Order: sequence, then structure tokens, then C-alpha cells
Amino acid sequence: MRLTLVTETFPPEVNGVAMTLGRWLAAFEARGHEVQVIRPRQPGEVAAPDRVSGWSLPFYQEVRIGYARAGQIQKILLDSATDLVHVATEGPLGWAALRAARNLGLPVASSFHTNFDYYAGHYHLGLFEKLARAYLRQFHNRCAVTLVPSEGTRQRLREQGFERVEIWSRGVDADLFSPDKRNEILRQSLGLAEDDLLLLYVGRLAQEKNLPVLVEAFARFRLQFEATGRKVRLALVGGGPLEGSLRQQQPAGIYLAGVQRGEDLARWYASADLFAFPSCSETFGNVVLEAQASGLPVVAYNCPGVNERVRPGEDGLLVPAESDFAQPLAFLAQSGEMRQRMGRMARQRAAEQGWDRIFDALERRYIQLFNTQPAQLAPARGMTK
Repeated sequence: MRLTLVTETFPPEVNGVAMTLGRWLAAFEARGHEVQVIRPRQPGEVAAPDRVSGWSLPFYQEVRIGYARAGQIQKILLDSATDLVHVATEGPLGWAALRAARNLGLPVASSFHTNFDYYAGHYHLGLFEKLARAYLRQFHNRCAVTLVPSEGTRQRLREQGFERVEIWSRGVDADLFSPDKRNEILRQSLGLAEDDLLLLYVGRLAQEKNLPVLVEAFARFRLQFEATGRKVRLALVGGGPLEGSLRQQQPAGIYLAGVQRGEDLARWYASADLFAFPSCSETFGNVVLEAQASGLPVVAYNCPGVNERVRPGEDGLLVPAESDFAQPLAFLAQSGEMRQRMGRMARQRAAEQGWDRIFDALERRYIQLFNTQPAQLAPARGMTK
């Protein structure tokens, strides 16, 4: 097949969506398909037909928005003789691609990666929340299928009027993310001995990740833990809007590791003792799966997406939303044996969720859409203008 992916985020950008879509490209190239990616030009890139104009959101520089006219996208699709279009982001670029594909009678699969309507509340854009949800529903209901990574996300979208919602799950590279990558030199650089404790968070340093809750809970937990004579550190891996203020504040016991990739990221995971993830805005939580593959027990809120990955008492702890996050940290801090047991269970389960079967299932779904949708689709009158 000739496949076209349309997205406003892609490697080397560092986030769960970009990582997943980078794997998408590699997986379908390896399966012998012809693939192209239409996306915004990244800083320093030369112009190309499938690299469109883009700009960053003024209040969130890490998020880029692409722009192209439907006619421009339509020409790219015609020149490449595309069989199927997968639209991964719902911004202006995704809308133009949706219009172009429907004008050509091409099947369109979309994927829902990010709860942008939920994010609005964290940036004091309450009115935008309902408008964003209505826009997202209209966008996705014009596609042949909307692919989501978790059952919780599917249920929520269906309750909100989204149609034809199916699951496209996520996998993990269990060779890269492995307990074998544990690095005592890294721990020693943080001033930690073998019996000391390293907590880890990986993700955007942003309000929508509930990060201030973790920082405040850690401050209280640290005072209690270090009263026993042992040290504890919280490493925050990633970048985002809160990074600048955190560096200015320099909270005690917190180390800002910045953005990490590949083997460096794997070492941070494996060198920690516990993964602390307070976000309630996830559609899946790729970093939770990476932490589990690295042999870490997970402490998280009992929120959709993440709660499908953690089995309480077996490979981590789930606590009610908005409850005290310091308590489960203190509970797991009590016993290294319990953390190791949970870590082994987490590793065992995560290692079973490789990427190959995830993309095999997606490939079969694409073939079904290609074989059945073109005869049903016709250029949409309301989308040609």
C-alpha cells in the first residue's frame, strides 16, 4: 500500500506521540509499504513538498501547529498515488488533509492521542474546553475510524458522541528499556548510595501532567524519609513550560535531568527505584510502559489510560484521584523487597507487549479500510470549499 501519515509532531521532537509515529514510519517501511509523512518543517529543515509551514503556540512553545491549504495536500496525495491517509493530529494541517482526502475519495483513519479539551482547564481556557471537544468530535466523525490507545479513552469518546472508535494499543522496546541498564555511576552522581532511594518522573514538565502535585508531595515525603538517615532524590526527565520556574526554585532533593533519549533515557529508568506518575490527562501513558519494562513499580492516580497498565498490589499502586500522593510513595519506600517484587512483575508483563503485534493489527485494519471504504466514500460537498 501507499500510506500517507499527517502529523504536527514527529521525531526528533520528544513526546509520546512523536515516538509512536516514528515507530509507525519504521514499521510500515519494514513491511514493504510506500510511506510518506506530511508535517511542519522543523527548525533548520529545508523546504520540501511534504514539509509545510508551522509555528509554535505562544503559551506552549513545545507544541507546533502546521498549516497547508487543502489543495496543497491534495496535490501531494495525487503525486504519491496514496491509497490511505492516517491523520494523527487534529490541527489546521490535519483538517486540510481530511478535506483533501475526502475530496479524492480516499479512506481516512484518524488517531486520538491527546486530551486537548482536558488541557484547556489547566491553562485557564475553560470556555475553550467545550469548543475543543465539539471540534474534535466533528473532526473524528468525518473519518472512517478513530483509533485510540486504551479502553478508557474509547469509552469516554463514545460517551461524548464520537463514532467508530477502535483501539490501536501501544508497545514497548523491552530490549532498550531493561533493568540491565541500571547504572550505579548515575546514582552516585546524585549523591545516592545503594540503600538510598531514587524516584523518577518522565514526561512533559507541564501543568496538565499534574506535576505540581508530585513536587509538593515529594517535599513532604522527603522530610519523612530522610529522618531515617537515608537520602532520597526525585529526578524529573523531560522539558516543558514548568522547567524554567523549577530551575529557579531549585526544590530540595529534585534533580532536573532535561530531555533524555535512547540509551541515556533507558539508564535513567533502570537506575531508579520507583516511577512516580501523577498525570490524569493520559490516553495511554507510554512512559508508564517504559518504566515497567525497566523493572520499576509505578505509583499513579487511578485515572483512565494509566489504570489499565497498573495492577494494584502486583506491579504498583493506584490511588484515588486528588488524594495524597505522598502516602503511596511512603508505603513503597518502606520495603526494598516489595519494590523489587513489584518491579519483576512489571517487567514480566511489559515484556509481553512488543510493537510487532501492535503494528500487525494496524496493518490488517488499513487493508480492511482500503478494500471496503473507497466505494462508500464520495467527495464531501460540505468540505470542498
